[in-house]
Amino acid sequence: MYRPIADGGTGAVSATVGEELPELRRVVTAADVAAYAEAGGDRNPLHLDEAFARSVGFDGVIAHGMFTMGHMAAAVTTWAGEDAVIERITAQFRAPVSMGEEIRAGGTVRAVENGVVIIDTWVSVERGGTTEWPIKKGVVVLRTSANS
Repeated sequence: MYRPIADGGTGAVSATVGEELPELRRVVTAADVAAYAEAGGDRNPLHLDEAFARSVGFDGVIAHGMFTMGHMAAAVTTWAGEDAVIERITAQFRAPVSMGEEIRAGGTVRAVENGVVIIDTWVSVERGGTTEWPIKKGVVVLRTSANS
């Protein structure tokens, strides 16, 4: 269940080590990726041009790695609530994401101390009965806004 990790008045953190974030799911569409390309200024044809993407070995256009990481961040902020601020994100990009695929993002709370929450995060996709990890070893560091 989504709920805030901090009491907005005191900044007290209610996350616990080992707590699992609920999965956030999203089907990636060409319109999403085109909007991301426009907003971010990354108009690499690998993300927008089917023929080009196929010519370099992909099955079609792929989502930006940062689009996928943004979904991972959305899973964290949806879980954490508006009183939390992302301080740092790291991610290892391991697999492309194609149009029409459902990506799932989640994580596990690794540490909680002095208003800081460290979460091990990931993004997965199912392909032919196998789980692949576009992001397998992400880390998000949150700070409650009361402790910023």
